[in-house]
Amino acid sequence: MKTKDGNKPNPSTHPRQLILEQLTHENFPYACAIDRDDIPEEWVDTAETIMEQSEYGLANHLIGHTYLARINDAYIGLIMIGEALAWETDPAEMRREPFYRVMGFVVDRAWRNQGLGGKILEMAVEQVYQEFGRRSLALGVHRDNKQAGRFYERHGFRKTGIFESDDEYYLRLV
Repeated sequence: MKTKDGNKPNPSTHPRQLILEQLTHENFPYACAIDRDDIPEEWVDTAETIMEQSEYGLANHLIGHTYLARINDAYIGLIMIGEALAWETDPAEMRREPFYRVMGFVVDRAWRNQGLGGKILEMAVEQVYQEFGRRSLALGVHRDNKQAGRFYERHGFRKTGIFESDDEYYLRLV
């Protein structure tokens, strides 16, 4: 990951002013530069896939946003929270009313384990709630991604025991 000026940032020397900006074609290269080489694509969609899903959502007038997280000029994360289309595998709780799906959430390797992932998640959820209204949240966690499962449980999601392929549904109901 590099900053806008092409330098590699030092996470320990950056002030902690976290900013979320919507993903666009202009800032998309920064999303692609997020260092997530240690995270398999089976666990978290790539920036390219998230951009395609974002464009689909816009074209079909679905509510929600995809955000790039940055500290100063350092782009450190990507998260998509959008109106969910119903899937046959969705848990019963999610079929009763509209909900949001969280997808593609990743934090650059150099910025992990500093509490920023939780801040990004909660800021993105709050911004979507403010703009579009409160809804329950759903996401999938790959069965082998134990660390992500613990992270989401700390942030109010609960395991459902329901799987879509290798991903277990986690829900955070409003």
